[in-house]
Amino acid sequence: MGGPGCRGSGATFQCQRCAVAGVQGCCRAGSKSGRSLRICLFPLDIMSSGDDQQSQALAKPTFSEVQASALVESVFGLKVFKIQPLPSYDDQNFHVCISRTKDTTDGPTEYVLKISNTKSSKTPDLIEVQSHIIMFLRAAGFPTASVCRTKGDNITSLMSVDSGSEIKNYLVRLLTYLPGRPIAEIPISPQLLYEIGRLAAKLDKTLEKFHHPKLSSLHRENFIWNLKNVPLLEKYLYALGQNRNREIVKQIIQLFKDEVMSKLSHFRECINHGDLNDHNILIESSKSAFGDAVYQVSGILDFDDMSYGYYVFELAITIMYMMIESKNPIQVGGHVLAGFESIIPLTTVERSALFLLVCSRFCQSLVMAAYSCQLHPENEEYLMITAKTGWKHLQQMFDMGQKTVEEIWFETAKSYKSGIPCD
Repeated sequence: MGGPGCRGSGATFQCQRCAVAGVQGCCRAGSKSGRSLRICLFPLDIMSSGDDQQSQALAKPTFSEVQASALVESVFGLKVFKIQPLPSYDDQNFHVCISRTKDTTDGPTEYVLKISNTKSSKTPDLIEVQSHIIMFLRAAGFPTASVCRTKGDNITSLMSVDSGSEIKNYLVRLLTYLPGRPIAEIPISPQLLYEIGRLAAKLDKTLEKFHHPKLSSLHRENFIWNLKNVPLLEKYLYALGQNRNREIVKQIIQLFKDEVMSKLSHFRECINHGDLNDHNILIESSKSAFGDAVYQVSGILDFDDMSYGYYVFELAITIMYMMIESKNPIQVGGHVLAGFESIIPLTTVERSALFLLVCSRFCQSLVMAAYSCQLHPENEEYLMITAKTGWKHLQQMFDMGQKTVEEIWFETAKSYKSGIPCD
């Protein structure tokens, strides 16, 4: 898929909306290496919103480091010292280091610039709510980033890119950079899995108290990453080709329709982070009194998949992603379950759906990765991270069957109550 047409030195960034409305003075111009940029600083709340169905071709931003640097300086008023791209799924992220000035002597020096794809940029209310949730959780003691404000005192800025043939809109945000290494890079212990289960439950429970006038934007009915929308995967199955993987996914989708859909009304609803994966949880280590490495969560990233869901959804998603890097993937679920249930015990109905929900999340991740690789082959290495072990884990779970896997999970979780957790 092609970029937004902003690679050449002649591309201009212009606020088309303001030109139509006849508004003066809402845009600020800047330049970098001969490129002309005009950044819209109009407040977000005047923009329309809506949750479109999954588009067939998301326009992932493809800004150069020079253009991204100019954005930071023009929109947020920070002088960039160093900037480099970060891996991302369908948005574009940059690690930004700023130069100290007399006005920024006490603030952070490292940030993450987030440029949303064109589809996400059509839902400013949703992104605004997500940003406020990040701030709410940070105030509640969770290790989330701080959200930086623009020079116009907004938390998000809309930018329009005019390539001469079309205009595309992108929402831009700046967050503080969080320290730590992703869980994917460390050997994960049963105790850490337990703590991550607790973290997932505490996060959802804390969000029971979150209020915002635009909270309804989290009802994303056709959002492909919400677990209740597993049947929507059927229209992307062609990306898998004809093989056993495709047959397994088809069977799981049918089981989901037959056995999970009827249970949804019995699940307890909540706001889900929706993507507590092995790259979105950061860890820092310290030495224990015995000289061993002790890990603690130092950062929670990527709130872009947030939506209304159910407690059991958050648990299933977390279990699935913690399985990815594990040498004993089937055992993972019991440790995460034990941690989660130390905060929010599941009901009998929720427990009965957990196996299929974990399988379903594998299907979502693996099918959409294959589909996205067809759209963005240049991003294949990042998109296929889960697929490296994901298909093997899904096949193993499916071959073992629900009863066998549940026995392992539930016995492991039960062992924590006796004070002797299983390894």
